[in-house]
Amino acid sequence: MVFNPSNDRYDQMLYRRCGRSGLRLPAISLGLWHNFGGVDPPENARAMVCRAFDLGITHFDLADNYGPPPGSAEKTFGKILCHDLSCYRDELVISTKAGYLMWPGPYGEWGSRKHLVASLDQSLKRMGLDYVDIFYSHRPDPETPLEETMAALDYAVRSGKALYAGISSYDPDQTRRAAGILRQLGTTCLIHQPKYSMFNRWIENGLLTVLEEEGVGCIAFSPLAQGLLTARYLTGIPEDSRAAKPHGFLKREDVTREKVDKVRKLEGIARARSQSIAQMAVAWVLRHAGMTSALIGASRISQIEEIVKALDNLHFTGSELNAIDQVLSQPCAAPGLR
Repeated sequence: MVFNPSNDRYDQMLYRRCGRSGLRLPAISLGLWHNFGGVDPPENARAMVCRAFDLGITHFDLADNYGPPPGSAEKTFGKILCHDLSCYRDELVISTKAGYLMWPGPYGEWGSRKHLVASLDQSLKRMGLDYVDIFYSHRPDPETPLEETMAALDYAVRSGKALYAGISSYDPDQTRRAAGILRQLGTTCLIHQPKYSMFNRWIENGLLTVLEEEGVGCIAFSPLAQGLLTARYLTGIPEDSRAAKPHGFLKREDVTREKVDKVRKLEGIARARSQSIAQMAVAWVLRHAGMTSALIGASRISQIEEIVKALDNLHFTGSELNAIDQVLSQPCAAPGLR
């Protein structure tokens, strides 16, 4: 069946400017970290991407190692792009990253120019693209000079293989240095992609300030803490859940009784806002003025539809934020659920 996107797909989505650039991203973006690999049903992957686009989600985020197996998420997305979205390429922002292990030997990971340029070429081939909109250094490399890693990003932009450069999981000092090096090279650091959620607030300790000062956008990944900040695990670990999968990053031992108890309390606050816990968790991430987008994952269409509705209420009162902080600050003192 030919995919015909909705004519009103841009009417309800909120688009935010990325740092001080001219690029705007949807407040909700779709990440293909999970559920788009070679082990996952391709028809479900296609349905989720197409529905996301129907809802105004124009940004799709990938990485060379997404799968499993590594590389397969890009292949899946490339097929969807070719079959359904090729004529809408100019309406899409497609990103990929390099830095994690992709092939054996000394050049198969990290941040050398050799690895980053080769990995980007492979990603473009897998997706059937001439360029990506954003190319990221997926993680800082403790052994490669930051100047070399940033020069590789600059080369990607200057060669036309990427329109913008980004970084992921860099600490505040590394971020400031990276942005400065790129600026000297004549390429702007467009965006930073850190992990951020109610259960992981590290970016509040300096990174957000650096991003504002440097004019760099921010897109938070894992805003739902891999699904913990949903109702999914309130009564146990479902067999079809992310925590139950043998190849997932969320493990059974991560679903602790303490975290589940906090989610139950947070759910009460969300209910008073006429939101689900997942909707409130995403809205909470987006409360920062400098937060460009929340990068969500999904295993079914209904999850994407639910999260987009979070945009109906992004305002928090002071009392709501205080109540959330009170729940989150409660000490950990319980074993995991098995």
